[in-house]
Amino acid sequence: MSTIGKYIQTDDWKNEKHVPVIKVTDQPEKGKPFNVHLSVGAEIPHPHKTEHHIRWIKLFFQPEGDKFTYHLGTYQFEAHGESVQGPDTGPARCEPAVKTRITLEKPGKLMALSYCNIHGLWENEQDIGF
Repeated sequence: MSTIGKYIQTDDWKNEKHVPVIKVTDQPEKGKPFNVHLSVGAEIPHPHKTEHHIRWIKLFFQPEGDKFTYHLGTYQFEAHGESVQGPDTGPARCEPAVKTRITLEKPGKLMALSYCNIHGLWENEQDIGF
């Protein structure tokens, strides 16, 4: 196992609020765009507070039979209730959820990685076939 792999945690997203959720909302077809919804805390809400929040989600694609993984996107969540008046007094918070649209030429695996400022790195994956 690689060095970073030792520090990435995983679980079922229905049981653990830190696991990134990958939902494909269309039937993927080769060469045609389809929607992917990424989130954290789908079944069990994750806090969105200054002191405890999801900072980002990254999406990767591992084509079937290929050696290399492709980075599809990084989605950052910057507002967590901070303000000059103090923690959790700010007027804005980001929810760790994003919809993206991708086109794939091969089947493979979508992989998501999320980062909690308190509990570290979490991963999840979903097979994509045509």
